[in-house]
Amino acid sequence: MSDRKQFITVMVVAALFVSWIGWRGFEVISLNERLKSDKMVASYPYQHRVLRVEGDTAIISSLRSHSVPTQRALSAVFPGMKHLADTNRDWQKAERELAQVQARAGDIILAESAIKRVRWELDENWYHLQALKSRQATAF
Repeated sequence: MSDRKQFITVMVVAALFVSWIGWRGFEVISLNERLKSDKMVASYPYQHRVLRVEGDTAIISSLRSHSVPTQRALSAVFPGMKHLADTNRDWQKAERELAQVQARAGDIILAESAIKRVRWELDENWYHLQALKSRQATAF
């Protein structure tokens, strides 16, 4: 193969790769816009968002996981609830609301024909940013 043909082949492959990466970015942006356009999901204090798409699976951010109890997540979203007793009805109401919003976010993403599954991933970055905000607020 001549140098020119080899160069053209490499450039075509590179262009296809860049196009594929751009499409994946566009897909994530499009899915996140769907979440933002839903009144229930958009009005919740924590904004669920699609982090990435792997094949036909959308990975969506979440405040809870096996390692993070729901009460810790809710305390981060609603700091005023930290001082309530565990048996307070506001905890139950907040847990139901979080579950409903997260389920709604999943349903919105699953409505997209290219997405067959949703996987939830703990939003560690959000927790880190909340800790930073808390430290800044107490520093002043």
